[in-house]
Amino acid sequence: MSENRSGGTAPTVLRMVLGKRLRQLRERAEVSFEDAARVIEVTPLTVRRMEKAEVGLRIPYVKELLRAYGVPASEVDDFVGLAREANKPGWWYKFRDVLPEWFRAYVSLESEASVIRLYEPHYVPGLLQTHDYATALMCVGFPNEPEEEIARRVGLRVKRQDLLDRPDGPVVWAILEESVLRRPVGGTEVIRAQLDRLLELSDLPKVRIQVMPHAVGAHPGAFGPFHHFRFGFSELPDVVYTENLAGSVYYDRAQDVVAYLEVLDRMAVQAQPVSRTRDILGELRKEL
Repeated sequence: MSENRSGGTAPTVLRMVLGKRLRQLRERAEVSFEDAARVIEVTPLTVRRMEKAEVGLRIPYVKELLRAYGVPASEVDDFVGLAREANKPGWWYKFRDVLPEWFRAYVSLESEASVIRLYEPHYVPGLLQTHDYATALMCVGFPNEPEEEIARRVGLRVKRQDLLDRPDGPVVWAILEESVLRRPVGGTEVIRAQLDRLLELSDLPKVRIQVMPHAVGAHPGAFGPFHHFRFGFSELPDVVYTENLAGSVYYDRAQDVVAYLEVLDRMAVQAQPVSRTRDILGELRKEL
């Protein structure tokens, strides 16, 4: 279901996965919400929220539910171990002072995705930004914040990029409008360094960058930026993320996700092929 995360505590991906596993085990055992709630002496709403990863997985509750669902003792121990891990704060917790609640779910999804596909019409995506480019954007987005707060926000953005160096990191497939590469964010030197960074990243085997030229004209994704996440967990569906000035929306209903994927596929055909990316970036670099 679509969800606007303008508040609340965002779960880690592992907690989402375990919540769905709890639901599957309950349904397989043919136990109702009401019966499960009686086992741990809570309301049925609490059980629902556990399965939706809206609350932490309290270990005593997990143990009792798994026993009620007929899960063998050896598997209970394994599940409980994962639940303890899922309840730990994500690496981004230390940045919580500069990380909006509605964006915490995004960082968790990004960290655990196997494929990230995205369309950006305005700026270079955060995963691909240089430190100076990110700083220039943060200064515009948060004009009244002190330098140390800006530095914290930039530090978080740069830290997110660690996943590009992980052996198990995701495939990142970005479609960027030509205007993104021509927008002089931070001045000539900053955008020149940003283009150099994109040239470096385009050599990575798991990074694919396509440029949507002005000459294409109207195309199906022109309504705004969006990101699509795919995971290596059968329990976790694909998720599409969009944002606005007030917060963000996460879509995981199949019909919504498919609509965005179809748009991405159509844009991938209209955009310049990946094999042309280095030439395009090099040509733009020479213009500066």
